[in-house]
Amino acid sequence: MLRRTVLALAAALLWPALAAAQDVPTALPRVALETTAGRIVLEIEAVKVPVTAANFLRYVDEHRFDGVTFYRAMTSGPATGLVQGGTNNDPDRTLPPIAHEPTTLTGLSHIDGAVSMARYAPGTATGDFFVSVGPTPSYDAGRSFSVDPDGFAVFGRVVEGMEVVRTILSAPTSPTEGEGVMRGQMLEPRIVITSARRETP
Repeated sequence: MLRRTVLALAAALLWPALAAAQDVPTALPRVALETTAGRIVLEIEAVKVPVTAANFLRYVDEHRFDGVTFYRAMTSGPATGLVQGGTNNDPDRTLPPIAHEPTTLTGLSHIDGAVSMARYAPGTATGDFFVSVGPTPSYDAGRSFSVDPDGFAVFGRVVEGMEVVRTILSAPTSPTEGEGVMRGQMLEPRIVITSARRETP
């Protein structure tokens, strides 16, 4: 009887510690991009944006980003814009498209350093992404001034190397390369992503 009482008391004392341990947030995965312009580290929002995050991490884990490039730099104001990179529709690297996770559902926004999926129509995003330089809320969904009512899916942020991203934004572009609104935004030369790897905690 005494033994049962002691065990019950021990369990009661231990329970708050176990419950608290379950409330400790899990660290979000990070990915290091080694580029010819320098190192960029991304933190991936695997909890709030699970489909998009899993897709990006699959590209990383299967080494599909090794050797691709940052190929676009779009300036929208003084030191503001975006840089875009990824598989660029290379059929040997590109995985099937994924479902769209708009910022109206995830609660994220295109703040400075936000990492987001490039796409055509919602549900067409594959292996191309962009980094916001400066706040670019017009890429969020559901704002009166959104460039697209469905917005683009933010799934992470730059936690190291934003100065490298700004260097890419100011890099030379071709005056003639690119189609439509992207004409004149293609980097020349491209910035190569030599490797993309998860960082160990």
